[in-house]
Amino acid sequence: MSNSIYIGYYFKVQPLQPAVEILIAELGYAGFESFVENEDGVTAYIQKEEWHKSILDDIQILNSNEFEITYTFEEIEQTNWNKEWEKNFNPIIVDNVCAVRAPFHEKFDTQFDIVIEPKMSFGTGHHETTHMMIQHILKNDFEGKSVLDMGCGTGVLAILTEIKGAKPIDAVDYDNWCYLNSLENVERNNCKHITVIEGDASVLKNKYDIIIANINRNILMQDMATYVSCLNKNGMLFLSGFYNDDIPLIQKACEKHLLKFEEKLERNNWVSLKFLN
Repeated sequence: MSNSIYIGYYFKVQPLQPAVEILIAELGYAGFESFVENEDGVTAYIQKEEWHKSILDDIQILNSNEFEITYTFEEIEQTNWNKEWEKNFNPIIVDNVCAVRAPFHEKFDTQFDIVIEPKMSFGTGHHETTHMMIQHILKNDFEGKSVLDMGCGTGVLAILTEIKGAKPIDAVDYDNWCYLNSLENVERNNCKHITVIEGDASVLKNKYDIIIANINRNILMQDMATYVSCLNKNGMLFLSGFYNDDIPLIQKACEKHLLKFEEKLERNNWVSLKFLN
């Protein structure tokens, strides 16, 4: 990480959704570069040199009568980052089978154990979409399968696919921080078959037996043709990052490319879908 000083904003949000998603989108446009969602709302970070006193003036959702949003903020010195992550990151266990924890947590007695230093990347397992993607991976056969983890965040999903026998695996994210964090976490979990790539769908050149894409509705729709062109015959496509109301749009885009709907998981109105090629 660079030696930049950051300003951290701690937003408490009621009700959480869809307010948190809208808030993150608006903060992103305002220059905030990293976010950690939690049970109370979201923590957002912006480099001090990009910050100004009126930074929140254009954040429309703060003026909404539908949600109650309060916040505090503070300057965060470089040396305090580890403390920030420890404060924000609690271990989780998915279906009593897979634990996702940080290095400072004790090991759990689970079949799968993944150690993630989340830093500023999305994908600790706490968010509903990551949780459901882990469930999909646990339920399906990955032995000897080639895999693409698109929008890999921390690399947690790619790491779990390798533990379940997948190879080779490409983990792709356009965000430099996610790219660097995934490299660290791949090494931390002693993975040997994961290639981490910085970029968007334009960098995809290989074909895969299984594609995992946990991004957001608009990017999924935009890149669907590319995903399908990279998916082997009889391959599996797992999608998440959207709500129940988005299913008709996503399903129509998939069926246009002759993909067959197979399964839906739902968690707090977020959904994850499985399609077959």
